Amino acid sequence: YPCTWTASLQSYIIFVYLSLSLQVKKYLKPFLLSQEKLQEISARLKKNMIQGLGKHTHHKAPVKMLPTFVRATPDGTEKGDFLALDLGGTNFRVLYVRVMEEEQKVLKMDSQICAIPQDIMRGTGEQLFDHIAACLADFLDSQNLKGQTLPLGFTFSFPCEQIEIDKSILIHWTKGFSCSEVEGKDVVKLLRDAIHRRADYDIGSVAMVNDTVGTMMSCGYKDQSCEIGMIIGTGTNACYMEEMKNVKRVEGEDGRMCINTEWGGFGDDGSLEDIQTQFDVVVDKTSINPGIHIFEKMISGMYLGEIVRLLLVKLTEDKLLFKGKTSEALLTPGRFETRFISEIEEQDRGLKNCQNILTELGLKWDSVDVRLVRLVCDTVSIRSAHLCAAALATIVNRIRENRGLDYLKTTVGVDGTVYRKHPNFSDKLQAMVHRLAPNCSITFLVSEDGSGKGAAMVTAVAQRQALSHLLEDSDSDRKEDEEEDK
Repeated sequence: YPCTWTASLQSYIIFVYLSLSLQVKKYLKPFLLSQEKLQEISARLKKNMIQGLGKHTHHKAPVKMLPTFVRATPDGTEKGDFLALDLGGTNFRVLYVRVMEEEQKVLKMDSQICAIPQDIMRGTGEQLFDHIAACLADFLDSQNLKGQTLPLGFTFSFPCEQIEIDKSILIHWTKGFSCSEVEGKDVVKLLRDAIHRRADYDIGSVAMVNDTVGTMMSCGYKDQSCEIGMIIGTGTNACYMEEMKNVKRVEGEDGRMCINTEWGGFGDDGSLEDIQTQFDVVVDKTSINPGIHIFEKMISGMYLGEIVRLLLVKLTEDKLLFKGKTSEALLTPGRFETRFISEIEEQDRGLKNCQNILTELGLKWDSVDVRLVRLVCDTVSIRSAHLCAAALATIVNRIRENRGLDYLKTTVGVDGTVYRKHPNFSDKLQAMVHRLAPNCSITFLVSEDGSGKGAAMVTAVAQRQALSHLLEDSDSDRKEDEEEDK
């Protein structure tokens, strides 16, 4: 009897799950994007990228395609000690990095993590940069470095208009930051001003580095074919080496320059409305920056958990989950964390993790509920991976076409908690990008301390190139002067 009863119960659970899953899938259908739809999305992004590179069209482009003034990758001759600051989320890191020419190594000597409280994230710019300067001071004290004036690589992972390697204007905040008196200002100057207010230490030359650029540069030190950097974490972004002749906003036709795409803004002009679900719309409207970074809000770690939460609430209200009974926790925005998705989708412990999470959220669940919640998480994360794949395929296809190649072999340096910690995300992304870019062979290299070591490498390369840039500027100025004299 026990064996027969158990088999019957399992059959019943499967029957109920299949019956309910058909109804649940109606809610999930808008998240399922065909390969043809992804190719269409890729074509839209390509059009936006070209617009962003244009001299007279960039100001209207949702994908900003910002010049980084990084013109080269490391060549192995860089050396020296550097500081690196990394601000891109709720934590801020300070690092001491040594670049060794003899062994071609980038060593992280030591580092320190400082939390950024919510009141500072949403306070004044002066408060934020004073906090950063204080963290840096503590770190220098701990390393006995306060007497030295070291070059600094500043990873500032927000959309900025980079004027020079050491001058970068914040366009707008993302990722929950809303500090006043920073947008439209030079963040390097704000940092220097905060350090000068303290007057107990100083820094040397500064190189502004986006986290994607840092990722590309740190991976490029290991793999010379790495010309793309991609982040899929709290937010998402990518950079790549573009032909200078296509970068219409910067003088010069020769060579290449790293372009910070800021692809998180894809869709800010309404071009993704046809694939936005009702849940995406709510996430955007209730965010701190409505209408901005639509693409990012559909795929990055800051928002995936909230998309799943809204879906679960809707399914519960329509009596397809938890017998129609929600909980206070489930109804609380932000309470379903993105890390829950990764835990629920683990192959071996996923179902048990899901049970624990649902219990923690105060929900009364049964075995069918657990499987349906896992189905929801899987659907939302696959859409994220596939949208990332469409965007990455746009970049690799562009590089191949730019160079007139039948086949491109390249490496992508990648970082971010979603890519690193989700059990299936990287596999789903890689499989789809190979389908969308069949003439490209792509190696994925996970960055180790890209934001820190990469920032140091950008600073080192900038120092190596500084003299040649000055000479080029001098020659250019002389030609302009001669034309004015005529």
